[in-house]
Amino acid sequence: MPQPIPDMLVLGALIRTRRKALGLRQADVAAQSGVSVPTVGAIEAGKATAHVGLVLQICRDLGLRLSAED
Repeated sequence: MPQPIPDMLVLGALIRTRRKALGLRQADVAAQSGVSVPTVGAIEAGKATAHVGLVLQICRDLGLRLSAED
């Protein structure tokens, strides 16, 4: 079911939940997505200044689909 994503805290929590559901460590996601472990941690913590391209890459690599409505 689609879930509203009002801010980075919610998106970070969704990413963390998906990673854990897949049985992956932050290090696994970092290696798969080509980012550092601290970057994955910061994104999962909801860092508001996270690079959107990296966030989208991690979402793709975890199989999360994002969409927008107007």
